[in-house]
Amino acid sequence: MTLAKAAHGKIPATVITGFLGAGKTTMIRNILENANGRRIALIINEFGDLGVDGDVLKGCGAEACSEDDIIELTNGCICCTVADDFIPTMTKLLERENRPDHIVIETSGLALPQPLIAAFNWPEIRSEVTVDGVVTVVDSAAVAAGRFADDHDKVDALRVEDDNLDHESPIEELFEDQLTAADLIVLNKTDLLDSTGLAFVRKEVAARTSRKPSMIEAKNGEVSAAVLLGLGVGTESDIANRKSHHEMEHENGEAHDHDEFDSFVVELGAIENPVAFIERLKTVIAEHDVLRLKGFADVPGKPMRLLIQAVGARIDQYFDRAWAPDETRGTRLVVIGLHDMDEAAVRAAIAAAV
Repeated sequence: MTLAKAAHGKIPATVITGFLGAGKTTMIRNILENANGRRIALIINEFGDLGVDGDVLKGCGAEACSEDDIIELTNGCICCTVADDFIPTMTKLLERENRPDHIVIETSGLALPQPLIAAFNWPEIRSEVTVDGVVTVVDSAAVAAGRFADDHDKVDALRVEDDNLDHESPIEELFEDQLTAADLIVLNKTDLLDSTGLAFVRKEVAARTSRKPSMIEAKNGEVSAAVLLGLGVGTESDIANRKSHHEMEHENGEAHDHDEFDSFVVELGAIENPVAFIERLKTVIAEHDVLRLKGFADVPGKPMRLLIQAVGARIDQYFDRAWAPDETRGTRLVVIGLHDMDEAAVRAAIAAAV
């Protein structure tokens, strides 16, 4: 088997999942820039109305993946729209005259990987494509900071008082679901940790799944395409051993939804002082418990867009590409948080940060 073709001539597909802001898009961009002649098709699933990740990847200029090879699904979490969106998308991709050598699917940070993997068992897909492997990207710095627990000390204290306490948050369950689906776990952003912190992350991640997939370390999403592509697992045949929390709830008659998460788009004008704006955004994120913020800003006098990617208090910013001649300049940000987030207050706070 080569990296370009899987067993029996099937096209290999790599599913890249991971929590919000773990670094999935950066990792995929690195894959495209080091594809070594393979033609790669991308399917990108965004949560929210603004296709930021797809826009970032379309601007990378990699020969391995033209804009026609990048397909965005922005109608909701891919795990809930498999029949309506994913299957028709795959069918059209397979009908192309120039079929890809490899398919890479980036799930939303809120997606359950399991329903997507199971979809590869649909007759029209199974005969043509196989899941080469599921790669789960972990934000190591966030895990080290206890980002996936509400408050460890408080939870432990309450456990003593009430053995029946349901202490798991939706975020923790989602994190565990993504780890359970993995064939390879990438501990990203390890450059932000010392050896003690990294050891804690390894122990914490390993404890959250009964399966024991391979685990590697990375910084800035820098992992060789030779490592990520060509795993040759055929994960769709093992989906029964990777049940998520929600799938087990389904078996008990409960329904899965994403009511615990909300997202909305904030549109603003030009940002005269981007440094001050970024600093004020940090305060907004902290005060309103924003999980993720990402988008683009228009900086007057600059020919390029300012890309903004925030996870908690950490905000990355850089000018990613020039504004197109026919493109309307503006500032557009996707905000993602829990369902009880006060949208009006967050909108007002972001507007006041300009």
